Amino acid sequence: MPCSSHTRNPFTAIETPAVGVTVENLSKSFGDHVVLHDVSFSVEPGEIFVLMGPSGTGKSVLLKHIVGLEAPSSGRVLVNGHDALAKETREQVRMAMVFQSGALFNSLTVYDNLALYPREHRVSNEAGIREKVMHALQILSLEDTAQKFPSELSGGMKKRVAIARALVMEPQLMLYDEPTSELDPVMSATISEIIASLKDEYHVTTLVVSHDRDLALNIADRVGIMMDGRLIFLGTPAELREPKDAQVAGFLYPKIDLKHPRFKKLET
Repeated sequence: MPCSSHTRNPFTAIETPAVGVTVENLSKSFGDHVVLHDVSFSVEPGEIFVLMGPSGTGKSVLLKHIVGLEAPSSGRVLVNGHDALAKETREQVRMAMVFQSGALFNSLTVYDNLALYPREHRVSNEAGIREKVMHALQILSLEDTAQKFPSELSGGMKKRVAIARALVMEPQLMLYDEPTSELDPVMSATISEIIASLKDEYHVTTLVVSHDRDLALNIADRVGIMMDGRLIFLGTPAELREPKDAQVAGFLYPKIDLKHPRFKKLET
């Protein structure tokens, strides 16, 4: 369960209160298409919460609501007790997003990708920025990549660089969108270890959207599963190892049926 009520800054070791997230009766529609249906859950300060579910079920849209990029059709999202859409919330709570693609700038070196945020926000002089960037790379064992370009990196290294860039923002809340997608099993396990280690080391509140069953079962404090825009399960990894709900079991432990293959049942 959550290990601390305070987040420790990875660069200054200063502790600040850990933040929580509350999603209350959240619904979202785009025209006539309803993406989220009355979703409610909370992420406790300092925990790792993993949100799972099939593609297209609204998980990434939900993430956008938490970081204030989408407005609910109804319901609300609170970050540290304040409306996620409010400018003051984004000013008071340091949030960092690790995108599925990494979202690195290919024209910039790894160093300059990490330095971009502190330079734009003038958080320090260039010497201070260099110290922070190199420390973030050191945390992720990426010191040797500083002068490389993203095109020179493997998929796993790009994911690690994206996480290091998020760390430079000194986050109290880390959000990951499919952090292990397109990675081999060993690198997926490595990224899972990094997410858990950052939580243990800095007590940062963590919300992960993922299809990765092993990630959820091994590092999550709690797991939510969404189907068709609805939250159908909320519980611990231990409860997921032997799920009682048929939908949950079918999603987590699908059986291969060569006599009745799924693709023949799909709508065209």
